[in-house]
Amino acid sequence: MRAGVFAGCLVVVAVLAYTGIIPEGIGKSNPLWVVLLALVVSAPLSFVLLRKQRDAMSEQIVGGVGRAKERLAANQSQEDGVA
Repeated sequence: MRAGVFAGCLVVVAVLAYTGIIPEGIGKSNPLWVVLLALVVSAPLSFVLLRKQRDAMSEQIVGGVGRAKERLAANQSQEDGVA
């Protein structure tokens, strides 16, 4: 999804540079300028637009870590009971 946001920003920035609304860069730096500007624009957009997906992934990771800790604690208690 992050790549999609970047691709969309890249297209918008390229069109804006082509039409002359924003500067195209200095000399032959046009492609690099457009890519860097798209990166700068897409970062805060993806932070805001992908918040729900990031929170959902975080909950999944926290749940997985919690289950792993429970299994580890259960395994350690079994080892302690054997000796």
